[in-house]
Amino acid sequence: MINNTIARRYAKALVQLGSEGGLVDRFREELAAIDRLFAGNAELRAAFGDPALTLEQKKSIMKELVAKSACSELVGNFLLLLVDKNRTAFLGQIVQTYEKLADEFSGVIRPVIRSAFTLDAAQVAAIQAALEKKTGKKVVPQVQVDASLLGGVVTQIGDTAYDSSVKTQLKRIQDILQKG
Repeated sequence: MINNTIARRYAKALVQLGSEGGLVDRFREELAAIDRLFAGNAELRAAFGDPALTLEQKKSIMKELVAKSACSELVGNFLLLLVDKNRTAFLGQIVQTYEKLADEFSGVIRPVIRSAFTLDAAQVAAIQAALEKKTGKKVVPQVQVDASLLGGVVTQIGDTAYDSSVKTQLKRIQDILQKG
């Protein structure tokens, strides 16, 4: 719970900074690149958690990462602040929270669309248009194939699911027949 509060506080501050300069999407890309470096390198994560390394050594490592990733000055300073405050362990959570807050700021939703078969571009576009009309927001769909659905589509937007799969319809019919 405390970790979520910490991640939200840092992410919110960065979204506010990005919104002032119209850099929300750029910050998203830069943070995602740094997060991928951390996620893919256990030694790097261990270095920032190592009490034997001084703060200056950790800052030096972060400065190298920022330079290699060609991050903007604001994101670079933000990452150095995380080092100063010993918050690099929360980087993954901060990035995830930043992405959610940035989407809210930009009016974007990212629904997960699951179907039994691969959807073609026209089908995805039709679902996207219907969701944009229903929500009034820009929709960036994430399409997945789930053969267990048998047919149809399940669309998940946050905590809300729109389930028109054959599997669910068969289950409803079964429930009605069992209840008589």
